[in-house]
Order: sequence, then structure tokens, then C-alpha cells
Amino acid sequence: MVMRLGFYSDYSEETAAFAAETGFTSLQLSAWPDSAINPDTVTEERLEQILADLASREIEISALGYYPNYLAPDAAERAESRRYFLALLDLAQRMQVPVVSTFVGCDPFSSVEENMGAFQSVFQEFCEQAGERGLRIAIENCPMIERQTNHCTNLAFSPEIWERMFELVPSPVLGLEMDPSHMVWLGIDYIQAVRDFGERIYHAHAKDTEVRRDVLARVGIYGQSFGEVTGFGLGWWRGRAPGWGEVDWPAYISALIEVGYEGNLDIEHEEDLFDFSELVDFTPGEALPDVPAFKRGHKGLLLGYRTLAPLIPGHLRK
Repeated sequence: MVMRLGFYSDYSEETAAFAAETGFTSLQLSAWPDSAINPDTVTEERLEQILADLASREIEISALGYYPNYLAPDAAERAESRRYFLALLDLAQRMQVPVVSTFVGCDPFSSVEENMGAFQSVFQEFCEQAGERGLRIAIENCPMIERQTNHCTNLAFSPEIWERMFELVPSPVLGLEMDPSHMVWLGIDYIQAVRDFGERIYHAHAKDTEVRRDVLARVGIYGQSFGEVTGFGLGWWRGRAPGWGEVDWPAYISALIEVGYEGNLDIEHEEDLFDFSELVDFTPGEALPDVPAFKRGHKGLLLGYRTLAPLIPGHLRK
């Protein structure tokens, strides 16, 4: 099975055309409430149009992506996230997309250990429902640090925690969406993580992290305390296109192949330099939309393609 290279984005005809013209053969489709793929609102006719368009361009849908906080302190938020996710499983089955990617979430006012009981309850149900539909769940390893408070809103960020997760919910339906960029700034060995959890990797992201050591030496690991920090990161680290940061891409892709990973590699485009500055409707301090425009910025995606395509056996088309 040939690993395909793609990116994570909301669907549009323009995005599909750009992907095909560039040489991408995979898309992970956003499935948030404000996305084209919304289980509550998308019609069968529109779904057929989307699937036909991607098939005509020889683009495979690797996964659907929806990343809320299922363990949030607010009961209404938890209930709505659960309802929407279960509806999304039905949609993924109808679309014949094998993987739904998501977060675990967490109550940031409780410890990781205190959150594990709620995790077990929520994801046992999710795995049962996904398994009945022939689907798998891939948990992304981003801690979702809130800058002002340093609260973490996704507990599934380290191998230590993954081990406990799989002990509590041993279902083979539950796995990981591996993203090396988060592990760079967290100080985790991402190559060893791939080797240790290879059979649980159900989807793989490609995103890079630039570490600005001069800034780190001034602000420390908790990041910048005053002023605006534009883009992602804590001031001392920032998201970059693959090839423009610290990740060893030949080693990462080799490790995925060595452990038998059979999915695609999709760029999660959070390029803080080349594309973020062009998000003209963004004001620092405002909340970002679920699928902000810079995730579809062409500069960073082209740079990522040129870095990664030569490293994937059988992929390079241009």
C-alpha cells in the first residue's frame, strides 16, 4: 500500500483543484459545524458531489477531523460534543471514510489522573459505536495550551498518558493521530514514540516546529507573558511548514514505514510565517474560526509538498 501525501482542510472545489494540481492525493476533511462536511446539515446530493469531485481527481479522503473537548467542565458543551461526534460516525460510515480524528479533551481544573475516569466512560462508548460501524478513532497528541493560563485542554499529549489510555480503553478501535511537531517543543522523542505505538497509529499529520532559542532563553518554557503572540505557539516556538523547523522528516517517515503504518500523511497547515500573515480578517486576541483560512494557504502547503513528496516512495508526481 502506497502512502499518500495530502493536507487537512475544509472541502471546497477550489481546494480540491489546488490539491490535484499540486500533486496531493489525499485530503483529511474538516468536519466541524462550520465545515462543508457537517453531519447535521450536509445533504445527500451535496455529499455525492463532493465524493465524485474528489474521486475524479484521484484524491482519497484519509480521515474526518473534529477536535472538541469531550471532558470540558461545562455539561452542555460535553453533551453537544458527544451528540455531534456520534452523528459524525454515522456520516463517516456513509462516506466510507475509515478514520475519524479527534481530541480527548480534559477538565483543565483537574489533574490528568482525575480526568481519566471521565475519559474511560466517554471513549468506551465512542469505541463501541465506531466499532459497530467499522471505523477507527485517531486521537491527536496536541496538548492545546491556553496561552494566558497555561491550561491544557487535551490530555492525550504524551506516551506516558497514551499507555494509561489504552489500559483503560483497550479497544483496537482507539488509536493515535501522530503529529511530531508537538513533541518537538514538549521534549518528547517522536521517533521512539512512533516505534513504541506503531500499531496504534491510525492517522499521521505532518507539521513542523521552529524553536527560537533566543526567545526561550528569555521567557522560559511557559512562554511569553505579555503582549500579543501572533499565530500558534508560546512565543519561543511556532508552527512551520514541513522542512522549515526541527523535525527530521526522513527519519519520521522511515519510522512510520518500518512500523507498518498503512495510512496517509496529511499536512496540518499551521504555518506561522508564510501564510498566517495573510489572514487579513484575523485580529490578534480574537478567537480563530474552527478551520481558519491560513490552513488552506498555498505557500506553506507548496513548501510542505516539496519537502515531503520526494521522501514518500511512489508518491512524487511533479
